[in-house]
Amino acid sequence: MKKTLIIAALALVAFSAQAQKRIIKFPDYKFTTDLQNPVTSVKNQYRSGTCWVFSTLGFIESEVIRINNIKDTTAYPDFSDMYVVYKSYLDRCEKYVRLDGNLTFAAGSEADDVLHIIEDYGIVPESAYSGMNYGTELPEQAELDAALRGYISAVAKVPGKKQLTTAWKNGAEGILKAYLGEIPENFTVNGVSYTPASYRDALKIKPEDYVSLTSFTHHPFYKEFAIEICDNWRWDKAWNVPLDELMAALDAALKAGYTVAWGADVSEEGFTRDGLAILVDTKELTKKSAGSDQEHWVGKAEGTEDVPAPKEIVADQEFRQKGFDNKTITDDHGMQIYGIAHDQFGNKYYMVKNSWGITGKYNGHWYASENFVKGQTIDFVMHKDALPKDIKKKIGIK
Repeated sequence: MKKTLIIAALALVAFSAQAQKRIIKFPDYKFTTDLQNPVTSVKNQYRSGTCWVFSTLGFIESEVIRINNIKDTTAYPDFSDMYVVYKSYLDRCEKYVRLDGNLTFAAGSEADDVLHIIEDYGIVPESAYSGMNYGTELPEQAELDAALRGYISAVAKVPGKKQLTTAWKNGAEGILKAYLGEIPENFTVNGVSYTPASYRDALKIKPEDYVSLTSFTHHPFYKEFAIEICDNWRWDKAWNVPLDELMAALDAALKAGYTVAWGADVSEEGFTRDGLAILVDTKELTKKSAGSDQEHWVGKAEGTEDVPAPKEIVADQEFRQKGFDNKTITDDHGMQIYGIAHDQFGNKYYMVKNSWGITGKYNGHWYASENFVKGQTIDFVMHKDALPKDIKKKIGIK
């Protein structure tokens, strides 16, 4: 009897898992570029939770190109992601200990964290510091993250300890040095010697010139608040504006030649491995899914039907807030938005640079529909001069 019950339970679990499986077919999209701002090459964060570094440094690289009017693509900058990771992890260790371990300690973070590192410590080119000191060609940081988290948790919560030693910071840095290598104090670029701080200044990067925008109704508009996500461990604040103004700021920035660092939720079924981000109305798909039992479980064979553009959810302020409140819109991934395009149906898309390597139909780039960006955005980071004048006035930025 017990064995029968176990088998029945396992069958029920298997049935539930298969019933949730959905195969979404998309048409063969043809995209036409409306505007496109310069970006550097696609990188690969691989097995690391450091999209926040890759996306934001890609954004800063585009800013250096814009600010310094660099036309020669061979002269485009390439900044060290692991330099930022190293410095950020050390800062997080200190805050974690100050809060007695009552802080998320994980690989994730957000764009403002990168700006803090650049402001406090400077920036380093990839040619001077790769940070790959652990024997793999691409980032694989599960072991580093586990080692550092275990160490710093022990330091923060030593039983009966009333006074920390003077050695714990050296211990944390020792782990980082073992995995990421020694950070250079000086390096040479095009025959000129720099420190991380002087290199930042030579490139005219001013972290204080960047602002974060978001749009949620659980805080008043035109005020700043710290977005309540675990990755925002520094408790950085974003300006809260209505959704139509958030999107207006994005469009204005792109049209004026700027790019934008984008924090978003990518857990939706319409965010594909093949370069699409579409806010698919999955309820509408369910209504149309009737067919044979075989089709129900494994989907129709490829090429057996003409595939129309899927119906999208029309994202609005209420949709965003509901998703944020019920945790279906979370801080999953950081990317860079750099252009606008449209498909053969006339729908608007944003051109996105990802950090998953040269992959998918568009070689590491994505096309995100307007509704997807409206609905799934956590925040944008952009140069303050990219903001429309009316928004700058409402939030009090000069």
